[in-house]
Amino acid sequence: MNPPDEALGRSKGGFSTKLHLSCDGKGRPLSLVLTGGQRHESTQLETVLDAIRIPRVGRGRPRKKPSHLIADKGYSYPACRDLLSKRHIPHTIPQRRDQRERREKRPGRKPSFEKETYRRGNVVERCVNKLKQWRAIATRYDKRAVNYRAGVIVASLMIWLAS
Repeated sequence: MNPPDEALGRSKGGFSTKLHLSCDGKGRPLSLVLTGGQRHESTQLETVLDAIRIPRVGRGRPRKKPSHLIADKGYSYPACRDLLSKRHIPHTIPQRRDQRERREKRPGRKPSFEKETYRRGNVVERCVNKLKQWRAIATRYDKRAVNYRAGVIVASLMIWLAS
């Protein structure tokens, strides 16, 4: 049995680690959280949002709230939508098929979904691909989660320096 703080777990792909991250519009990582491979993305949304800290130029507290969140269907749960609405974060998340079918049976306002905005969501996938160019990140050889996270942070810094 592995300690929970080592971010190891069973998933469809085997024994692995899952990297949850947020990035800006240019594909630069803003925050990252490591969990075991069996963890679902939607359970870590609050943790990822809490880890965002964008320093301001000059004086003032760092910015912690994104101006807009684009996410995939893995975040299309009422808990995620409630969290985003409580924090007043506008979002573009497509509905899952079962949610869409259930909503069509009920009267009321349809949720808005902007396809043009959602097309910009592939920036996160490209950010993950940039990180996976580092062999140590693509295949977790590090035994300790702290060392693996440090490698991901170094790779993220290299992405920031390149842009």
